[in-house]
Amino acid sequence: MGPIKSMIGDIQVIYEKLFVAPPQDDDISSFSLLAETNARNHPDGSAILCEGEIETWGGLNERANKVALKLKTGGVCGGDTVALFMQNRTEFIIQLLALNKLGAISALINTNLTRQPLAHCINIVDSKKLIFGEELLSSVKEAREELSIKSPKDFLFVPDRNIDQSPEWATSLDSTNNASSSETGIDSTHIRISSTAFYIFTSGTTGLPKAAKVSHRRFLLAAGMSAKYLLRIDKKDRMYNCLPLYHGTGLMIGLGAAFTVGASSVLKRKLSVSQFWEDIKTTNCTSFVYIGEFIRYLMAAPAGAEDHKNGIRSIVGNGLRPDIWMDFKKRFQITRIGEFYGASEGNGGFANVFNKDSTVGVPTAPSKIIGYDVETDEILRDANGFCTEMPKGEPGLLIIEVTEKSEFEGYTNQEATEKKLLRNVFIDGDKYFNTGDLMKTVDVGFAFFQPHFQFVDRVGDTFRWKGENVSTNEVGEIINQYPSIEFANVYGVEIPQTDGKAGMAALILKNGIKEQDLDIEKLSDHINKNLPPYARPIFIRLLSELPTTSTHKMQKNELKKEGFHLPGITETVLVKRPGEANYSRLETEFYDKIIEGKAGF
Repeated sequence: MGPIKSMIGDIQVIYEKLFVAPPQDDDISSFSLLAETNARNHPDGSAILCEGEIETWGGLNERANKVALKLKTGGVCGGDTVALFMQNRTEFIIQLLALNKLGAISALINTNLTRQPLAHCINIVDSKKLIFGEELLSSVKEAREELSIKSPKDFLFVPDRNIDQSPEWATSLDSTNNASSSETGIDSTHIRISSTAFYIFTSGTTGLPKAAKVSHRRFLLAAGMSAKYLLRIDKKDRMYNCLPLYHGTGLMIGLGAAFTVGASSVLKRKLSVSQFWEDIKTTNCTSFVYIGEFIRYLMAAPAGAEDHKNGIRSIVGNGLRPDIWMDFKKRFQITRIGEFYGASEGNGGFANVFNKDSTVGVPTAPSKIIGYDVETDEILRDANGFCTEMPKGEPGLLIIEVTEKSEFEGYTNQEATEKKLLRNVFIDGDKYFNTGDLMKTVDVGFAFFQPHFQFVDRVGDTFRWKGENVSTNEVGEIINQYPSIEFANVYGVEIPQTDGKAGMAALILKNGIKEQDLDIEKLSDHINKNLPPYARPIFIRLLSELPTTSTHKMQKNELKKEGFHLPGITETVLVKRPGEANYSRLETEFYDKIIEGKAGF
């Protein structure tokens, strides 16, 4: 009866902590308070291991205090927004903690962004300052003229490896060269849990990225769930984290979990499949945070007789697909897979707290799966205007009820916030968050009558590629800026043996411009300069006219069905081959490699 009693206890604790008794708005708690608590309780314990540097909890907190004092002297106050543009490294965490300590909001900028999208993200949240790493200096220089920030004192340069002084139009901000801050009075005892901690940018269904509000409450709940119920780690554990910290998974589910229990984090700038398991072993990691795409990369590497001797007990992340779940678990002898589902802006999610296979687990807020017509991209409603729940096992649109305990914090833009809400769904006056995802319930065996769910696909104008959400409208707007293009219709297509959907753009050329007049090299350069790698379409189809519906909406369904498949297409299809900068014509030989899963995408 031991395991059964333990599972019953899990249910009680999880529901009491996460669903029944949420923290009160005036409670004092924050991300930076976690760091201060760990610094007080075990100051000499390892907090961050990164590129040969080991920083203790005491040292991390001390350096954050130094930066906070300098930022405060520079005019940063509670409620101000400061953009943070830096790769995964110890200084990123220090800057983040410093801003937290002041009650400022950290706008976490995707390090892949350049030019217009970069300037948009910094400007849209009224950033008072921009803290950026030396490694991204060229990107900031390119976008600087378009930024609302102008003064050198508001461009804060954090050295990396190559130079030790800031450019003339910026001011240096380095946590390693300031005087001691032990008596500065910097702490987090004034930060309320309901206050906004971060802006995390998400590609929605329209336009450029939107800034989702993330309160300390939501951060701490997600981090606590990850540490205590998914990973089951404590301060003796060590987590390997190579996911970008500007995203919720790397920040909240990964780093936040380690901070919650005082565990140490091994921080990497990005995934290296060839070094991954060696890094795990040499740093004595016991857990790691993942996205489904990189699990597939690990599985693609040649199997070894000692794959199971890796020291990993539990992992946490999202997107691990059922088709490789069991093979991965058996090959690397992973005891616990803490798969979860959630969105940076979402008001709830799912967590595999019972360690069942091939499921995102149980809901953390009241959730329903309703009828949805994928072909017309519409929610189904009955004659009375209400929605209908899908039968067990049938896919449908996932919606999460907005209640006092599952509040939707929304975006900085109120109009964008309202667009994510569905009202009068089952009864007059109810309100739900529209996830934009198709889900279904799955049978996982006995789980104390708790329903378990499985992700099916994304709907509408957003798809997922290389671990990132891609807005088709955002990509289309960028491509439309190229002088020869009249219109771009962007959508996602499936490539065999890859996760998510790859971008494809159907292009209409401006009147008078013939296909042979299109400069492919210049078009490629425009796309490469203005879109991050994951958002660049893999395929381009040149159309003579743009298909539309009877109501003049862009028709994507037929284009999606036809995809890049040469047998059913008469027009020219271009492809961006792996490792190549320019698009080239898709020929039969390379098409066959794609279909066989041998093209290297």
